[in-house]
Amino acid sequence: MENTMEQQIKITEIENGGVGSPTGFITGGQRIGLRKSKPDMGWIYSQQPAAAAGVYTTNLFQAAPLKVTKTSLQEEQKLQAVLVNTVSANSCTGEQGIKNAFTTRKWMAKHLKIPEHYVAVASTGVIGLQLPMDKMKKGIEKISLDTSEAPFEKAILTTDTHTKHLAVRLKAGGKTITIGGACKGSGMIKPNLATMLGFVTTDAAVSPDDLHSALLQVTQKTFNRITVDGDTSTNDMVLVLANGMAGNETLTAAHPDWPAFLAGLKAVCQGLAKFIAGDGEGATKLIEVRVTGAKDEQAAEVISKTIVGSSLVKTAVFGSDANWGRIVCAMGYSGEPFDPYKITLKLGDMLLFEKGMPAVFDEKQAKAYLDRDSIIIKADLGEGSGEAVAWGCDLTYNYVKINASYRS
Repeated sequence: MENTMEQQIKITEIENGGVGSPTGFITGGQRIGLRKSKPDMGWIYSQQPAAAAGVYTTNLFQAAPLKVTKTSLQEEQKLQAVLVNTVSANSCTGEQGIKNAFTTRKWMAKHLKIPEHYVAVASTGVIGLQLPMDKMKKGIEKISLDTSEAPFEKAILTTDTHTKHLAVRLKAGGKTITIGGACKGSGMIKPNLATMLGFVTTDAAVSPDDLHSALLQVTQKTFNRITVDGDTSTNDMVLVLANGMAGNETLTAAHPDWPAFLAGLKAVCQGLAKFIAGDGEGATKLIEVRVTGAKDEQAAEVISKTIVGSSLVKTAVFGSDANWGRIVCAMGYSGEPFDPYKITLKLGDMLLFEKGMPAVFDEKQAKAYLDRDSIIIKADLGEGSGEAVAWGCDLTYNYVKINASYRS
């Protein structure tokens, strides 16, 4: 469901690409003892200061690292390094938590010999735990830009079952540019301006103000279109860094290649968002909901997110039960007005519901489709040109098991 211009732009995915794929970015990870046997600290470093932008959770309990990172970006809208730790979210930790976040920023800047405001910090893990500053200090002092104990993508995970990363190449501003990304997120996912932790890098030269606008625009159609469990975290943040080392003409919203850059950024962010949705805690299936024929895009977005966020829809998908009644029920309580007698509802290409009445379909065929690890629900409202896509996952027994013992 991309527009014609996006379809004409040639975007090539890089095999096993990630946040370190663009020119001039060095990434890594290591275990510093925050958890027993897995990497728990990761970093991103740009060989030269990069234009930067961020989007953050709207949860009123914003974690200390978000406040510190916002402060860094207010200076020059530039970053050169990002430091990430797991286990402790450093959220709801009072003034001491904020002080600790600023201190880790200072230690990182000193270690890399860069200005403090060129460092962003991010944390993920249990809310209410103070950072173990002795381990943080020793870990920062061990960081090497020449070698790495573990990939950055692995060092930032919590309950994720696998790493999440990709990168693409395209032409813009007279040069080949690369956009890469990595993220983590598996539970507490219903973003509002960002999702858990996401990091995007590019070697393109981009105007800082337009970079921020691009991130806001793309986030709304990617990270803000996923849900796992309906919870918006205290630590949600997405950062994008553009270091200009591809040597292209500076891209702005007025540049003729701006649509190409936007398409590349969207491709990376959408891919990362789908990785998160498909790796929801305990999940076995990725659910994609496509809503078309709405009065406008906003209505389509609300309805698609309501469907994919419904616990009853999610459990029906888990059980491979083609219970279309749960889908139309979710549509009906979305808050968006529409004519129920104009709706067409499909599971893949199989018609389930039309003009206010159930359609005749093969239950065995529907179950076979729902047994797949990726399913598509299509709803056409028959009222306009508005369309949107949202992503989520099924709700399983393991989700309860994981979250019932999250701190143990």
